[in-house]
Amino acid sequence: MEDIGLFTSYAAVQDYLFSLKACGVKFGIDRMGVLVEALDHPERRYPVIHVAGTNGKGSVSAMLDAVLHAAGWRTGLYTSPHLVKLGERVQVDRRLLTEQEIVAYTDELRPVAGNPALFSAADHPSFFEFMTAMAFLQFARRQVDVALVEVGLGGRLDATNVVQPEVAAITSIGLDHCDMLGDRIELIAEEKAGIIKPGCPVVLGRMPAVAEEVIRAIAAGRQAPVISVREEFGEETDRYPRTNLEGDYQRWNAATATLIARQLPARWRLDGETIARGLMRADWPGRWQRMTFGGRPLILDASHNPEGAQVLDANLTRLVAETGRKPVIMTGALGEFRARALLEVIGRHAREIHLAIPHQARACSFAELEHCVPAGFGGRVAHTTVADAFPGFARCALGGPDDIVVVTGSIYLIGEVFERIEPGRGAGEGRLQDF
Repeated sequence: MEDIGLFTSYAAVQDYLFSLKACGVKFGIDRMGVLVEALDHPERRYPVIHVAGTNGKGSVSAMLDAVLHAAGWRTGLYTSPHLVKLGERVQVDRRLLTEQEIVAYTDELRPVAGNPALFSAADHPSFFEFMTAMAFLQFARRQVDVALVEVGLGGRLDATNVVQPEVAAITSIGLDHCDMLGDRIELIAEEKAGIIKPGCPVVLGRMPAVAEEVIRAIAAGRQAPVISVREEFGEETDRYPRTNLEGDYQRWNAATATLIARQLPARWRLDGETIARGLMRADWPGRWQRMTFGGRPLILDASHNPEGAQVLDANLTRLVAETGRKPVIMTGALGEFRARALLEVIGRHAREIHLAIPHQARACSFAELEHCVPAGFGGRVAHTTVADAFPGFARCALGGPDDIVVVTGSIYLIGEVFERIEPGRGAGEGRLQDF
């Protein structure tokens, strides 16, 4: 095998990983299967909890991380995409993968991925597969007690689906990524149910009945026990576990996390008190996250698809009822399908709408966003950028001193805002965000 040398800088690694990302999404788990076999299966060296879902999978994973920490365990957490820094995707005990570690792992993985005996040039492992392999290696070498692995996209053909989990979970089912997963709830449910393994318990969050029916049928065929949030907790939100993450939907996610924890054997020491304590310590930025910035209340909320827009509707309704006034809302989205659902909700609750374009190739233009603003909206509609909206340290240019500002929509927009308002996070890596 040709000696391709080592990378001399993190910038060079970023360029290399971007070259992989530029090749696009590659579905299928065959490449990942070859890659982990070549690495001597690091994903088999620790128990795994595998989490899929249209929305909520990151929050559920973060809640489980906090619950397991409350019991004293060392955790690995693999999520995507990142908000600001690439290393956010791979965390051990919530410590981000460092730039030096990313360089070292890329040096290790590049000759394996470039080995013609393993992969043809056309079948080179993708950016996401590289990141997944990094996560598996980091978790093995840091000797985690358990890894929380979030599905990237779908489930059946996702690179993470090489794991053999202790418990699987599907947090929710809604219409998103329809061009890749199908344009009906049943088809999306079938794809996400692809993570179910024979005999492995699967926890279901709140989802449409037709989706649950599809998943239950697949689970039955694989003799996988099904544990349902609705069956355990019913319909009344007051019966659901509490968490420090705000909103009814986070209580639904807390119920999903609780049921996953209950499926783990007694040796994990996850009693009711430990679970409750962990849920109140969960940390997952950008999900209806309240803060004060620039002298006014600021809420950051990634609501990037139609199911998320329904949750946003409930949160904004509650916000207006609490404060007695409509907020100023900044938003941007990837794709008109998402933008239309988002702006239909925003138009019902906003005093002003400030449109922004995330720095992503799939982002809606100003014209596309304007086209999605409801015809009956009577407030101001303006164009802005993240830099103009947050022009300097502790400065917010949206609305006036008495306004509440909400930034919502694409997670990539939220990440750009974090880069401006929390510069300690470091320079953003937006070009490596999308998938």
